[in-house]
Amino acid sequence: MLGLLLLLQVLASCLWLGHSTVETPFLICPQFFYDGIPPNNALNPQNPAWICQRFRNSFRYATLYDRDRRIPVYSAYIFQPRNTEKPPEWWMVEPQVNKNVNIKEMERESDLIAQHHFTLDQIEESQAVLDDYKGLKDLDFGHLIPSDHMESLGSKMATFTLTNVVPQDSSLNKGQWNIYQSKTMPKMTKGCTTTYVITGAVPGSTDIAVGRVNRPSHIWSAACCVVGTEPTSAWGAIAENNKNEVVTITLGELEERLTNFYGRKVILFEKACPRQ
Repeated sequence: MLGLLLLLQVLASCLWLGHSTVETPFLICPQFFYDGIPPNNALNPQNPAWICQRFRNSFRYATLYDRDRRIPVYSAYIFQPRNTEKPPEWWMVEPQVNKNVNIKEMERESDLIAQHHFTLDQIEESQAVLDDYKGLKDLDFGHLIPSDHMESLGSKMATFTLTNVVPQDSSLNKGQWNIYQSKTMPKMTKGCTTTYVITGAVPGSTDIAVGRVNRPSHIWSAACCVVGTEPTSAWGAIAENNKNEVVTITLGELEERLTNFYGRKVILFEKACPRQ
């Protein structure tokens, strides 16, 4: 399995110059998925962007983004909460979500406008912008990947992109979801050599910003714990995005719930990750 992942990374490095980081399904950043295999296409939106999130010349995590709803479907990463340094909250956007753009790293809106001659209309065509989140009542910037789960300062800073956040219920974000991220995850990952995490949002029936940005109905997360080279445990968590309540369940139960939401069989991790 590790040999396959190494082969994928070597092939990706050879193909880097010929592929966009948003048009090819994670070809150049398979390392954020167990065995290099992302979730199956049951979660794919009609107008997807597969983003290998790049900041300061390094890939930090992977995101499947919904250009129409202007929210991430999920972000995938390796759980590495080793550095307590707090990052500056410099909110960024992903230029390549806009098609036919050759800027390969996330940037601040102001820098895209001043240095790369973007207009705000161009930026907001296929993704959320800061103005979409202004003046919200009882909603927060809901990070799918929290900065505290990342190892380096650069990786922490990279979580502050609008392609990694959704409108999240404030009480949930500050309450039980925060407890899951800051207390439950560290407990459940003790003894793991590597923990692969995928955190996502189920599209809802309401929007913010005059219909521009979808408000998810649920927030969910899945993890696969690898000891040595073998998965030994896995789990999931899910929350309704209007209640301060998180339910911790098996990976199999989470996949079943998502299958019901999407109407297609959802597989989050390669089959070796335990479902029970």
